[in-house]
This record gives sequence, C-alpha cells and structure tokens, in this order.
Amino acid sequence: MPLEVIYVVRHGFRSSWSVDHVTGAYTSYLRSPTGLPTDPALTSHGVEQAQELAGHLLDLNPPIDQVYSSPYYRCLQTISPFISQHNSGQKRVLASEDDVPRSRLSIRVESGLSEWYGRAHFEHPTPASLDDLSALFADLDTKYASSPTPRRCGESIPQLYERVASCIEAIIAHCDKESKRSVLISTHAAVVIALGRVLTAKVPDDASVDDFRAFTCGLSEYRRRAVNKDCGLAPDSRELRMPASNDPYQKSSFGLSSLWACNVNSDCSFLRGGEERGWRFSGDESFIEVGQEGLLPPTLEPRPSAGGDGPRDASVPKL
Repeated sequence: MPLEVIYVVRHGFRSSWSVDHVTGAYTSYLRSPTGLPTDPALTSHGVEQAQELAGHLLDLNPPIDQVYSSPYYRCLQTISPFISQHNSGQKRVLASEDDVPRSRLSIRVESGLSEWYGRAHFEHPTPASLDDLSALFADLDTKYASSPTPRRCGESIPQLYERVASCIEAIIAHCDKESKRSVLISTHAAVVIALGRVLTAKVPDDASVDDFRAFTCGLSEYRRRAVNKDCGLAPDSRELRMPASNDPYQKSSFGLSSLWACNVNSDCSFLRGGEERGWRFSGDESFIEVGQEGLLPPTLEPRPSAGGDGPRDASVPKL
C-alpha cells in the first residue's frame, strides 16, 4: 500500500535567540537543553500547545503510522507528548470501522527537515547529534539514515525548495516501500511552506505569497491523488500508484508532480489559543550584501532569530 496522507506540523511556541550579522555569533536568551543557542526549547505556552496537539493527533484518520522530525529540540519536544501517549496505549476514539490498534511509533530524525538559514559569509550552527538527542528523547529510531545536513553557510529560497523536495521524495519512497499509510512531519515554518509548495507543485515566483500557512502547532494535511492507468482519478483511493512521465499532472521545477492535494492548511481549531505566531517569507533572509567588489558581509546591528522562525513571526512580541 503506498503512502496516502502526509500530516505536517510546525513546532510550538518557542523562546528566541539573536545573531550578530558581522561575526555570525548566536546568542540565546534561555539555555537550551542541548546547549546550542539556536536550539531553544518550547516556552510554557508551547508545551501547552504540544499537549493539545497530542490529543488531536491521537484522533486522526487515518492514524499516524510513522513520524519524522527535524533534529532541532523544539520540533522533537512538540511531538513528544503524542508519541508518549500513543505508545503508552492511551485510549483513542476509533475513527472508522477498520481502525485497529496501532503499533509502537518511533521518531526518525531527518536533517532534510532542519531549520532554514539565509545565505551568510559565516557558518550557521548545526543541531545536536543523534546520540545527544537520544539521551533527551525516547523512541528515536537510531538506525534511520537521514538526508545530509543543509549547507552550513545557509541557503537561498530555491536551494531550500531543492532540499525539501529531495527530502520529501525520499520519505515518500521509504514509506511506500514499508506500506505506511500515513506519516507525520514535525518541522519549522519555512519548511512547512516549502513542503506545501513542492508537494502540490505550486511554487510561486514571489516567495512572499501567502499560500501555505505556518502557525505554531498548526496542522496541515496532504492527501495523495489516486490515478488509474488512463491517468484519471481512480474510484478507489487504494488504487494508488506513482505517475508515469507522461501523466498529465503539473510538475514543479524541483521534480515533484502535483499528486498531493492540501486538504487542511495549518489548522489550529484544536488549540485554545487558535492561530498564533504566523510566519511567511519576506525576502531571502540573506546575511550577505552584494557590492561592487562582489559578496560582502553586512554592517548591520544584530537582529533576532533569522531563518524560518525568525523576525517575521507575527501576532506576538519577540521573546
């Protein structure tokens, strides 16, 4: 059975950090459990959001068969309550007659889902190692082979799309091979938006277009379109197959066909606080200025939290 549903969640409300544009030095306001300044934990409000998210995830139909997460602490912390409740056998409302008890879930730590940092003349920090994360979180799949770590000196937006497209293609292929029906991805705002664009093959010329939303603990759902051998919609959603090269589905410049439809776009109806800290692209987040001599380091003052969870988080003051 091929993969049918991809659930995507952005991590919960987190604490913040700042970066010096000139030196590339990062500073956190609160110490992270991993000791890394760009790897903050959730705030108390974010922890509450994660608990509310867990209850919602337990009732999804189809239920979650596999979990993938960014290696950053806040993403793993966001889905930990769900993993704990699922694996402890907490009762779940049966969503359909063919619903059956689920097997124990593990988390596959996937570097391809990592935070997005703009291009820089310095190296951005990397997340904690799998060994370090295993000491902090239970149920990590230590045998899973992740995608490579993103570019240390940051990425342009097209490079982000390429990274996300490569990552999600590998995840889909892996889940197809293992006959997983549905998968949950926990990641960051920029990756949430990039995933929506590459999965639906709707990549706008203007990255700042408000299309796929990314609220804290907001849940999106993508369902695979079913096709028959004549390239039409299949009457039975279980007759799924990957398209041939001549299938009449739009393809993005990053190689993915539009076989995925977004049915839910960062839903927050299950959160008491509703939609919070929405984010969208606004510029390329680059730390590099282009001058007559070529690429030059900027001469600006330090700014808060660059990247996919950075200064354009809306609705709340910076932490």
